[in-house]
Amino acid sequence: MLGVVSRSEAVREGWLHRVGVAVCRDGHGRYLVHRRAAQLSRFPGHHELGIGGAAGVGESYEQAAVRELSEELGAGASVCLRFTFLNCRGLSPYWLGVCDALLPEIVAPDPGEVAWYAWLTESELRRALGQWTFTPESQEIFDRYLACRADPAS
Repeated sequence: MLGVVSRSEAVREGWLHRVGVAVCRDGHGRYLVHRRAAQLSRFPGHHELGIGGAAGVGESYEQAAVRELSEELGAGASVCLRFTFLNCRGLSPYWLGVCDALLPEIVAPDPGEVAWYAWLTESELRRALGQWTFTPESQEIFDRYLACRADPAS
C-alpha cells in the first residue's frame, strides 16, 4: 500500500519512506562532517556525514537534498544523485538517495540542526568514523561513496 504520512509516523510504524542526503565536499576534496543538535529527536549529538532529510510528496532525492542544504546550512548548491540503497540501520527502514554536492561555503548553519561542523580529509574522516559517535548510516554512506567513486562505470 502507498500513502502519504509524516516521517515520524513512518518511523513509528516501521514503514518505508525516502530520504535524500548530500555528501558535501569543498574545493580541496575534504568532506563536511557535522554534529547534530542536542535537541533533535533522532540521534541527538551524533556526528553525521550527510546533510539531508525526508523527501516530500513528489520531491526527488536531489530536490530533498538541495532543500535540506538550504534549511540546515544556509547553503545553495547543485547536487548529483550518486546511488540509492535500502538503509536498515536507523530507527526504521528507508530508501536513501545519496547525492554529491560541491559546497564552496556554508552561509548560516541552523543551530537547531547543526551544533558543530568541520571539513575533514578522507584519512581524518576514516579515523573519526572509528572514534566518534556517528549516525548509524554514516559508515555505510562513506563505504558506498568510496566504492562508487572507485568504479569507472559510475
